[in-house]
Amino acid sequence: MDGGRCEGLAPDFRDAGGCWGLNCPSVSAGGFSAGRLPDLAVGRAALGLEELTRMSKNNFDVQNPPCVLCGWTDNCPEKYGEKRTYVEYNLTLHNYCLLMSSGIWQRGEEDEGVDGFLIEDIRKEVNRAARLVCNICRKKGASIGCVAPKCKRSYHFPCGLQKECVFQFMEDFRSYCWEHKPVQIFPDKESREPSQCAICLDLVEHLPLYSVLRSPCCKNTWFHRECLQYQALSAGIFFFRCAVCNNKDKFQKEMLRMGIHIPEKDASWELEDNAYQDLLQCYQHCDIRRCLCKNGRDYNKPDSKWEIKRCQSCGSRGTHLACSSMKSWEQNWECVECRSIFAKGKYSKRKKHSLATSEKKDGTACLLEEPSAKLPRQSPGSQHNCLLQSPKIMCQNNLSPCSLLERPTSNRVAMSLSPLMSNRNFSLRKKHLRMQRKEASNILKELKQQINTKTTRLNINTENIWKSALKGFRQRNFRPTNTIEVKFTNCKSRIKTDSFTGSKHLFFQLLMLHLQNSSLFEGSSAKNLSVDPQALKENLYFEAGKMIAVSLVHGGPSPGFFSKILFDCLVYGPENVKPNLDDVADADVAQTIKKIKYSESLSSLQSTMHDCYDFLAAAGCLRPVTALRDKDMLVNDLLIHHVIKRITSPLESFRQGLKTLGLLEKMEMHPDAFSSLFCHKPENLSAEALCDLFTIHCSPGVKKVGGADFWMGYLQDVESGESVVTLEDILFFATGSSSIPPIGFDPEPTIKFLALSYPIGNRLLNCLELPITRTYENFKNKMEFTIRSTLRGEKE
Repeated sequence: MDGGRCEGLAPDFRDAGGCWGLNCPSVSAGGFSAGRLPDLAVGRAALGLEELTRMSKNNFDVQNPPCVLCGWTDNCPEKYGEKRTYVEYNLTLHNYCLLMSSGIWQRGEEDEGVDGFLIEDIRKEVNRAARLVCNICRKKGASIGCVAPKCKRSYHFPCGLQKECVFQFMEDFRSYCWEHKPVQIFPDKESREPSQCAICLDLVEHLPLYSVLRSPCCKNTWFHRECLQYQALSAGIFFFRCAVCNNKDKFQKEMLRMGIHIPEKDASWELEDNAYQDLLQCYQHCDIRRCLCKNGRDYNKPDSKWEIKRCQSCGSRGTHLACSSMKSWEQNWECVECRSIFAKGKYSKRKKHSLATSEKKDGTACLLEEPSAKLPRQSPGSQHNCLLQSPKIMCQNNLSPCSLLERPTSNRVAMSLSPLMSNRNFSLRKKHLRMQRKEASNILKELKQQINTKTTRLNINTENIWKSALKGFRQRNFRPTNTIEVKFTNCKSRIKTDSFTGSKHLFFQLLMLHLQNSSLFEGSSAKNLSVDPQALKENLYFEAGKMIAVSLVHGGPSPGFFSKILFDCLVYGPENVKPNLDDVADADVAQTIKKIKYSESLSSLQSTMHDCYDFLAAAGCLRPVTALRDKDMLVNDLLIHHVIKRITSPLESFRQGLKTLGLLEKMEMHPDAFSSLFCHKPENLSAEALCDLFTIHCSPGVKKVGGADFWMGYLQDVESGESVVTLEDILFFATGSSSIPPIGFDPEPTIKFLALSYPIGNRLLNCLELPITRTYENFKNKMEFTIRSTLRGEKE
């Protein structure tokens, strides 16, 4: 998780659940900013501990006193250890500052002084450090020294983190400066291509960097240092191990040598109160739509026909033995959701034929019945595949769940599926993205409450979408909080006036596509801002940000083409983002930086710099190099210039536009949720997604069950390519939009089965009115003829 950081912290230490940006608890309540107190070191040297304590009481916020060893007020346990104030001793200490101080030892018992460090020893250490100057910040009070022979460098603990020193939290707690720190040996023949961090799954470079660590037990397994540190703090010494092979001893020994702090405590998940209480509760509820028990669905009597049997796969659904015609507890039973997940989901022609036959017999669709528990569970390869999960069916009178199909509040399985089911049906990454998009949808719905009923009309010419959109957004009466109505001026007059909603969806879709391919952005698929002086002069970056904000809040599509570096600059600020080579959009610039980065000797580095003299001068990076290690800082400065500093003005203008309707503020508060909208393309439509999207409203006396089966079967035919229309065509026919907008539809899409000759798409209400037919083939023919004819006419 990338993010902002407190002033003065190491740039490669990411958020570990604590101190970041405006949420940092280290920001003083008394009015001064977080970080080092400017006069504290001078006061320590001149006045000593007692005067310093008195000065702190008089001049600083007593609610957030500084550490007497480093002088920092920051309270970031993940970086500096727990900050504690001992009122009786007038002492405030960071735990790591105390542990790493060179002139103090734990001479007392664990319950004496501060964790075994005697108070008089702490006072002596503070007075000793007051005479030592930090080699990094040049302030006095440096209590930590490098243990390398003949090295006389001293520094504060936070300064050491910033300078990439290594602190070993083991044995006698040794500290190494930036020149003498231990390093890992990387074989020359090993691949230098970036790979995924085994913890966060983001790319990690195979280079001897402080921010990169290699597993000692697994070949070609790499981690970000910050990811390992966060995992170690969470897992503790008992559970911290290699994420790939689970090696503990060898892995911990190497990580301790490289400065990873592994606390001697139990894992955080083991310390939560009642963390596993839910595992002690068994699900006891009959979910069969025709429960036969007179005592209710929650009644459970063991060793009888009213004993509740739980689903063998998910355990989150149940049935009375009698309700599923089960004779004994030993019989296997599986709920509808799990059966539909295991099935392939392909609606075969044989199944369609059986559906029509069964409807002729008794007028009901047998596929929605609970199959008998006596039948064995069908394998995924069986020819008798189940349909999609049953759609949401609501009675027309009061919109309550239809009595013929009782379902839980969600169409998805409530509890975690078995590992086999997870591996077969969806990846964890996609599931995580869906959760993030759902969170973003809820936030956008909150922002939409600002929209009033006053209407602003935009006259749009599709042949010049950008010019007409810019004119509409800059007109005097345009307000982002007004309801937007779109009219295409270059379309034929015979288009119906009830398609204004569809026109708005189409307008925002065309607008996002134009922005993606415009000169305001550069890159291939993941784009960063470009530098267009004319666009900057005309304030077009602001207008682009404003259009994206309006699109998201008014129900338009998400951009989906932002690079991760651009999104991070927007939500965390450019000063808190560290770019890499993949973020450079210009191929020639990236190639030049690569030559510098992978120079293998000092002479080749100097030769490369001589060849690209003008390139370095333009970036303000001309400097003498005396060692090969100087290339790392040079490469970092080049990346910051070409990826971040170069676009400072466009970025700030773009951020101001995104503040429209309060969108940027929500992005900063919920970066993960909005990253799924800005940096990832929406998932392709699926039959399951459309089935979940539409709610079926049924009228009394209408045979809705057969219609629901026909609808689900048709969606699966379309998905498998056995139709002349697409799922996008169906959605566009009903709502006027070919994709599901991030905010969702308003009103929510519905389906009604009526006595019609052909289906009707009511886009004002997002309602799909479908005909009642006797056979599936008749239903399919009517759907395809109507949708295809309607869309062809609109395209013309």
